[in-house]
Order: sequence, then structure tokens, then C-alpha cells
Amino acid sequence: MSIDVRSGRAQRRAARLRSHHLVTADENSLLELETFLATLPLCASGRVFIEVPDASDIGVIDAPARMTVTWLARSSRSGAPGTGRSCAPGAALARATCAWADEMLCDSELPTHVTLFGGYLGTADIVEHLTGTLDVPASTISAPERFGLLPAPSTGSGTAI
Repeated sequence: MSIDVRSGRAQRRAARLRSHHLVTADENSLLELETFLATLPLCASGRVFIEVPDASDIGVIDAPARMTVTWLARSSRSGAPGTGRSCAPGAALARATCAWADEMLCDSELPTHVTLFGGYLGTADIVEHLTGTLDVPASTISAPERFGLLPAPSTGSGTAI
């Protein structure tokens, strides 16, 4: 006779660990973001960064309760330090996401699924940082295929050379 000692609480925690996400978007990908967030389980956890041109563009996004949504208004941010320039599209998103990843993606016990919506420049910087600096496996990152930033998924057919 076997007794399952896993409590309901432990089972819920295990489900949350399987559903930890880092998600990014900009003002041009809000519909894609909302569609994606609607597909996540209620127990999903993680962080959502959204870059918009101005604070007046900040809205309400429905996300699972354990996910933190951070809006980044370009108009209130500067460009590269010391340049005096304004924040270019994708720059605030890349800076915030990379800083969060540096701090939070240090524990391999909690696998994080990375989903990147938005423009090419910010997405490219994020992919480069995650895969190059933090050694995040490209297989855990999803980005628009048209950007060509990640290896094409293997179909399983053919022979490796």
C-alpha cells in the first residue's frame, strides 16, 4: 500500500514552478500580449514588462494574479547614459528586462519561460543578453520568428551533420 504524502499545497507550488514566465511587449504588440496572457494558467507567476511611448499610453492588462506587470514610459526615461538623448524604442524594455534577468534568473531550480513580443531592437538586445551573458537556453525563449534571433525549432526529421 502506497500513501501519497504530497499535500494539495505542495502540488500547487509544483504547478507554479512549471509556469514561471518573463514576458515583454511594446505598444505595437499589446494584442499579442493580451492573447498570450489569457492562455496562461491562473497559477502562472513571473514578470511582464511593457514599453509605451508615454505615461498616457499606460492601460490595464489582465494577467494572472501572481504576475507583476511593469509599464515603462519612454518619454520619462533617458537614452544611453551620458548621451543626453531621449529613450529610443526598445531601450527601456531591454534595460529593465536585462536588469531583472540578471537578478532573478540565477536559480536554475525555477525554470523560466521567456516570451518576447515587441520591436526588433529591444528583443534582439534581450535575446543576446539572455543567451550570451546568462546562458539561458534558446529553447526556453520565444520571439517573433521573422526576427531570426533564435535557431529554428528542430522538426526531428533529417540527419544532423
